[in-house]
Amino acid sequence: MTDRLKILAKTPELPHVQGDRYGQLCQRAWVEIDLTALDKNVRQIHRLLSPQTQLMAVVKADAYGHGAVTVAQTALKAGASWLGVATVPEGIELREAGIESPVLVLGAVNDPEQIQSIARWQLQPTICSPQQALVFSEVLGRRETKLPVHLKFDTGMSRLGVLWPEAVELAQLVDRLPGLQIASIYSHFATADDPDPRVMQQQQERFHQAIAQIEATGIKIPRLHLANSAATLASSDLHYSMVRVGLAIYGLYPSSHLRSAVTLQPVLQVKARVTQVKTIPAGTGVSYGHQFISDRPMRLAIVGIGYADGVPRSLSNQMQVIIRGQRVSQVGAITMDQLMLDVSAIPDLQTGEVVTLLGKDGEVEITADDWAKTLGTISWEILCGFKHRLPRVAVDR
Repeated sequence: MTDRLKILAKTPELPHVQGDRYGQLCQRAWVEIDLTALDKNVRQIHRLLSPQTQLMAVVKADAYGHGAVTVAQTALKAGASWLGVATVPEGIELREAGIESPVLVLGAVNDPEQIQSIARWQLQPTICSPQQALVFSEVLGRRETKLPVHLKFDTGMSRLGVLWPEAVELAQLVDRLPGLQIASIYSHFATADDPDPRVMQQQQERFHQAIAQIEATGIKIPRLHLANSAATLASSDLHYSMVRVGLAIYGLYPSSHLRSAVTLQPVLQVKARVTQVKTIPAGTGVSYGHQFISDRPMRLAIVGIGYADGVPRSLSNQMQVIIRGQRVSQVGAITMDQLMLDVSAIPDLQTGEVVTLLGKDGEVEITADDWAKTLGTISWEILCGFKHRLPRVAVDR
């Protein structure tokens, strides 16, 4: 391995490493993060924006399983100017890594200790209700420097945020509370990935009405943002002062009809090694419950990755992987640490060879979208499911 490879790790037992130790840590299975693809994705999305529109890279959930600190550093170099996280500890992790850009905590915080941490680490919170605003003001008191806060309105998501007809009351309250300063107002689309734009248009109209009512009171709003990945790709009319992009920077499309907007490359690949190869006779049951029984003499490869690593057990007997640029089928129930493959078409396969579960090998590619389609879920869930006993390995291709 070359010195272009390094381990991305949050845990002390997985330090940044180079050279031969990469092989030692990745003997079983690992996740590769293509920083070149990430850089290209961010730059492509940034080109869609006007000079007045900033790009927030959403790096919550450990950057959708990609490694928050390294993803944040790469995205900021490529044109992002804000970062979005879900929790206070996620924001602190970025600060401890030396990242100084604005960090918006997208989740609701009500705990006084976490509020103090927000101020200490110079994070910027989301305010969703008058009650939350009052708690923040009480905890922070009359600070010399006001804490920038972001007001969230519920325009149709029915999740976090004050209901949009009550938006003006929240804005007026925060505007007069000591210790707080409105940094932005935002909302979140529920159906931006739907080709039918009617619900999205209704939410946008509600957002406009709320903003107009607030501006009529004389309150100045420094920044507006409404667009997630799908809305960012859908129309520049949805960009406002900033866009919040998660899935798209990781190289996946929120919906197939948005593929023409920009060319993205998946950033994450999942790989593992063959740990044993053997031949079984016809009529042999494979794995727990014998959900698969061989209909012929079969070459089996056992691979060192399983559902404890994030490969969904419900993919059993439904997934394929790539070996030497060709697809092979997984057979039997996926177990906690291992899965089995029918490699009869590769008679000279050896232990130690690399299996690509997600990613590209030669001209063949399997993506998180493929797994999601099989399971009836979404690619976001697939990406976030890979556990941290799989080392994250950064590659610059």
